[in-house]
Amino acid sequence: MKVDFIDLRLQHDPIRKELDKAISEVINNSAFIKSQAVTKFEEDFAKYLNVDQVVSCGNGTDAMEIILKAFDIGIGDEVIVPAISWISTSEVVATAGAKPIFVDVSPETFCIDEDKIETKIGSKTKAIIPVHLYGHPAAMKSIMDVAKKHKLKVIEDCAQAHGAEIGGKKIGSFGDAASFSFFPTKNLGAFGDAGAIVLNNTDLKTKVRAIANHGQIERHKHVLHGRNSRMDGLQAAVLGVKLKYLDNWLQKRKELASLYHEELQNLKKITLPTEVKLTSHAYHLYVIKAENREGLKKFLSERGVSSMIHYPKALPFQDCYKAEKYSSKDYPIASELQEKILSLPFYPGMSKEKALYVCEQIKNFYS
Repeated sequence: MKVDFIDLRLQHDPIRKELDKAISEVINNSAFIKSQAVTKFEEDFAKYLNVDQVVSCGNGTDAMEIILKAFDIGIGDEVIVPAISWISTSEVVATAGAKPIFVDVSPETFCIDEDKIETKIGSKTKAIIPVHLYGHPAAMKSIMDVAKKHKLKVIEDCAQAHGAEIGGKKIGSFGDAASFSFFPTKNLGAFGDAGAIVLNNTDLKTKVRAIANHGQIERHKHVLHGRNSRMDGLQAAVLGVKLKYLDNWLQKRKELASLYHEELQNLKKITLPTEVKLTSHAYHLYVIKAENREGLKKFLSERGVSSMIHYPKALPFQDCYKAEKYSSKDYPIASELQEKILSLPFYPGMSKEKALYVCEQIKNFYS
């Protein structure tokens, strides 16, 4: 049996007529930039998250860079980030002229270890960027307590966790600001690149919008040096349709995760994802910790099952940070995880038959 890692057609085909209609309206109205579709999506997404303001932009990386600029974080500053994430989390800090300070991750959730953050705070620290990795919320209460104590900004990286919650409250609504990516494979994905900035301080909205639009507060009135980072009308139209189905897709992700849990829970050679009490995991990815990870990956591939590694090298060990001479002793959990984590095929619409086949092959490998 062939099992793709993801199949977006199963998500799009049932709503194709709605998507086609929304896209056609944008084309017919030539509403490509700063259109009604963009404004409506910003309003609808803000309502979904129960936040003050959503400012759309070109992509999730831009969202974080714009937030850092809005908070005047740059040369000489330090920002705390987790040791495992996609490169954007630390990259945006470096491109702003600041220094990313890595903190090891929790062995339970793989998110930043909230108990180790305070040991990395210094006189130059200006912010913390917790990542809700793979869809599991970071420990926001503890992180916000530490930030308040040290007067730091908190910027949530929500790129992998659309719809995740802590105590019934959506992620993205805890920090001073948050970034979202709508890359096509995300829980809420566009048909190309798109992103959004969430603000829980409306005083920043004018500045953030200006930064994303060439520093303009009105046409031809540039109050600062900004950039061109705008969500186009086509992407907003697609996201507006898909937002209505997000909760339904999240439920299907949870059901698929439950199936994997049930079938794989007795295997001693793998560790399954956890869901901390009072949190709601968005299951952007289903990531296991596997003994002989490379052998398992090869075995699955030979039997038609596609798997991926998110991520094969922890951030401190990337070549761009080689000068810092970080070692596995500095980040023991991240160091272990980079050798063992494996993402299984996982997407709404994946058939029970295919999921059971994946589980059967994993069992076969370890038997």
